[in-house]
Amino acid sequence: MLLQLRVTAPADGVARTPEDDRSVTRTATPSPAAHRTTSGLAVIGVAIVLTGLNLRTAVNSVGPVLEEIETALGVSSGVAGLITSLPVLCFAAIGFAGPSLSARFRDAHVLGGALAAMAAGLVLRSLAGSFWLFLVGTVLAMAGGALGNVLLPSLVKRYFPHRAGLMVGAYGTALSAGGALVAISTQPIADAAGTEDGWRWGLGVWSALALVAALAWLFVRPSSGVSRASHVAVRMRDLVHSRLAVALTLFFGLQAMQAYVIIGWSAQYLRDAGMSAATAGLLLGVNSIVAIPVNAVVPALTVRPRAQWPLLSFFMCCYVAGWIGLWVAPLAAPWLWMVLLGLGLGTFSMVLTLFGLRARTPETTAALSTVAQGWGYLIAGAGPLLVGVLRGATGGYDGMFVLVLTGVAGLWALGWLVTRPRFVDDEVDRSVPGWSTAGRPPEDAELVGSAGAEAPVTAQVRPGDGSPCG
Repeated sequence: MLLQLRVTAPADGVARTPEDDRSVTRTATPSPAAHRTTSGLAVIGVAIVLTGLNLRTAVNSVGPVLEEIETALGVSSGVAGLITSLPVLCFAAIGFAGPSLSARFRDAHVLGGALAAMAAGLVLRSLAGSFWLFLVGTVLAMAGGALGNVLLPSLVKRYFPHRAGLMVGAYGTALSAGGALVAISTQPIADAAGTEDGWRWGLGVWSALALVAALAWLFVRPSSGVSRASHVAVRMRDLVHSRLAVALTLFFGLQAMQAYVIIGWSAQYLRDAGMSAATAGLLLGVNSIVAIPVNAVVPALTVRPRAQWPLLSFFMCCYVAGWIGLWVAPLAAPWLWMVLLGLGLGTFSMVLTLFGLRARTPETTAALSTVAQGWGYLIAGAGPLLVGVLRGATGGYDGMFVLVLTGVAGLWALGWLVTRPRFVDDEVDRSVPGWSTAGRPPEDAELVGSAGAEAPVTAQVRPGDGSPCG
């Protein structure tokens, strides 16, 4: 998606704050897909799928060896809760930086650089001898996942507008496959190392996948054929005027909370219930494997309006049955409970598809994706952290199950709103007339950067302040 940074002088002479001017712009030119050859689109598609493969490797590798990490770093259950929550908080904080980074650099370079940083972070985390160094490595490792989360939906909308369900399904399937591979393999890799520090190998080996994905983005060439005079601003902060955007943000946060409680705590819960570490890790992998065909099918079903509410209700029933079964009889049928929870996780690919369905343009999709995922991951981050605090305070997991089942109830209620056929653009326009069409920058605006693949971003600064590119 083409991103551009424009520097203009405000007509009223008053400098605006970065928050006021944070925006994603909409272009009236034909889709960049029209300027791409089949091979060019294929390269973008491959890069998107490889990025999807890495979106959860840094997260899913922690759960199976969480006990070993606690012991090696000498941390408590509450601090372990921070370890499982930090990735989600990084997704939020780093994800918000996506538009500004894309304003200065091509998206291929943003994602390639983020994946390279991810590889470095995975290695650093595996070598960490202290808790704080482990946290620094985790922050670096989250870069690829965070920026991929917010940029991939808009890339799909722009380059594959008539195959959105297929492409969301493709990278969603890759995401689940990568998560499953990591969940199943991390503990066996740690055991194969044959030392007390085997967990370090289990965490660090996944840096190789991140490097492969980073290299794929080097083959994506810049877009061409987009006129700089065709861009109009779409400010993300105005999405607060859309009830649908707010509902999608809350929905994304609650469904992500379900996922990260499963990823961060289900394996440890089963180990505390008497299951072996290898079997608990395998069950977490089964949970991720179930999500592979789910993520492949759900986007194609979600694009059918009449299927959305029944599909959502099915996911909610799976969540309720899975969580209650795991709570009441964890060792009676753990495979069934984890499979049901894996089916419930279809809400993730569903909401990714809804980002495109509830926005009229790729640029609104980019804004909606950034806002919903940024704030949504902040909501989700509270889940694993609270589980750790409650476990440390009570010595048990009852608090975890109350938390996730309350979240399921909230998802079901919000689902009634997000499955109704409406557009975020129309709702914002009612409160901010012309939001989706106004804000065209002056014709003499200076073009200072081109990012090649994301929705253009505009910013206004006082004359004489210099280029924000430095």
